[in-house]
Amino acid sequence: MSGAPVCVIAQPIHPVGAELLRQAGVEVRQAASPALDSLASALADADAVIVRDRLPASLMDRAPRLAVIANHGTGTDKIDVAHAHRLGIPVAYTPEANVRAVAEHALTLMLAAAHQAVAADTATRAGRWRFKYEQPMFSLYGKTLGIAGFGRTGRLVGEMAARGLGMQVLVWSPSADPAQIRGAGARPVGTLAELLAAADVLSLHRPYRCDTHHMLDAAALRCMKPGAIVVNTSRGGLIDEAALVQALRSGALFGAGLDVFEHEPLPAGSALAGLPNVVLTPHVAGSSQEALHATATQCARQVMAALRGQRPDHLVDPSRWDARRAPHRPLAIEPESLP
Repeated sequence: MSGAPVCVIAQPIHPVGAELLRQAGVEVRQAASPALDSLASALADADAVIVRDRLPASLMDRAPRLAVIANHGTGTDKIDVAHAHRLGIPVAYTPEANVRAVAEHALTLMLAAAHQAVAADTATRAGRWRFKYEQPMFSLYGKTLGIAGFGRTGRLVGEMAARGLGMQVLVWSPSADPAQIRGAGARPVGTLAELLAAADVLSLHRPYRCDTHHMLDAAALRCMKPGAIVVNTSRGGLIDEAALVQALRSGALFGAGLDVFEHEPLPAGSALAGLPNVVLTPHVAGSSQEALHATATQCARQVMAALRGQRPDHLVDPSRWDARRAPHRPLAIEPESLP
């Protein structure tokens, strides 16, 4: 058996991540399939894993040497973080690497929904030139953008929309300091209902937790301005999709732009896929080449740090570091010799 630590890459990442790990002396193994059974087999002898999707407790229990989990992205709701901590496995994540890409994608979805870009493309390919006379669309200039959640991505979306599109930006965030919101050129509002009533476009940027599950439900959707657009690049569970479908079918909403869904991949026969006023993308907001490069690099460097016994830069809970499981095969490379 090789004495080098093993890092499993559960789903494909930018090649730079694997290359950095190999240069540092880590044995890199790409999981044969993202299916959980395949991943369980790959993790049996792993010291580290980089994941872009689910990592349930059952897989961790079958990985006795796992000493660090690196989440490829910001949200860690698909990882059983609490169980990882019980086992002494620190969980690292990448809070900044793909922020700009996600913000750009949120704007893309807003513009595509407002200008009916997908429907226009379909009509053009089908030779239905009368589409230009029949399909309503509207400009975002001067409209009100409501942002729910004011983390890194929400803040950047607001700045880009205000400066680039001339939108008025309102923010509802239970945790952000109103002074910080005003300092970013936006106006804070006190309640979600107030935000919904004022927004021509609503962009969701809150993490997915028990208290945010279906924050946009049927009652919340009824509070929205008639003809508004909903954009979600955060987590699918923030929206009650059945209620959203009803609001879109009835015309209460003009449209929606969705990159994330309650169940991924989007199930066959999903009602959302049958609506002409919805723009759908397969959870790719953070997948620009630049963002993938940065995210893979940050994951690899945090894995290397953990395997050297040094605390990674971004842990979900830094306080759990001292209770970590020691690496079975520590990475014997000095920091100054890292690539």
